[in-house]
Amino acid sequence: MCIRKSWAWPAPGPAGRAAIPLGNSGLIISHKSFRTKQKLAKAKKQNRPIPQWIRLRTDNTIRYNAKRRHWRKTRLGI
Repeated sequence: MCIRKSWAWPAPGPAGRAAIPLGNSGLIISHKSFRTKQKLAKAKKQNRPIPQWIRLRTDNTIRYNAKRRHWRKTRLGI
């Protein structure tokens, strides 16, 4: 029988604090360049359902936003 180890906080670093979460590029996640922030803002604006008036105008041929993105399933690649 295998005993599963429960989840625990990361071990403290040399200064006694937990490790700082890092992004893919090795930088602290909260520190963003202006270009990165602009790209994130544009992606946030694009990620919404289509307006109802477009469904009426196109006679329901466009029913949903095909490029809709879930924040956890699909990454932006920034």
